[in-house]
Amino acid sequence: MSSAASSTDDPKKFYGTGRRREAVARVYIKMGPALFTVNKRPVDEYFRNIAWNTAAVEPLKFTQMLDQLEVKCQVKGGGVGGQAGAVRMGIARALAKLNPELRPALRKNGFLTRDSRMKERKKYGQKGARRRFQFSKR
Repeated sequence: MSSAASSTDDPKKFYGTGRRREAVARVYIKMGPALFTVNKRPVDEYFRNIAWNTAAVEPLKFTQMLDQLEVKCQVKGGGVGGQAGAVRMGIARALAKLNPELRPALRKNGFLTRDSRMKERKKYGQKGARRRFQFSKR
């Protein structure tokens, strides 16, 4: 085995990808001290809004593993709200790999379901997706 082995080769480290709108999160979890970092910053500092912070941490609270796992996330794209949703899904997928017995409960509570809602595309002959140019009768 080469010295440049990927971090997913470690049998004690679990990976999950989360997506929401334009955001993509790569989440790595392993047993250890209760550390939660998003883009090398503490989760409370990155997701300052309480709703976003709660959404990101929700799968860990649901499975009661918040104080048992070290979580590292790399998120890019989209806005902060979408990134929180992406982190939430990534954590849920990684938890399902860590302990397959949690999968049905995570599925039932909607943590593993991809939210497919995306931004609607702009149409030609219009100002936006739905908005038309102003109509002038005269």
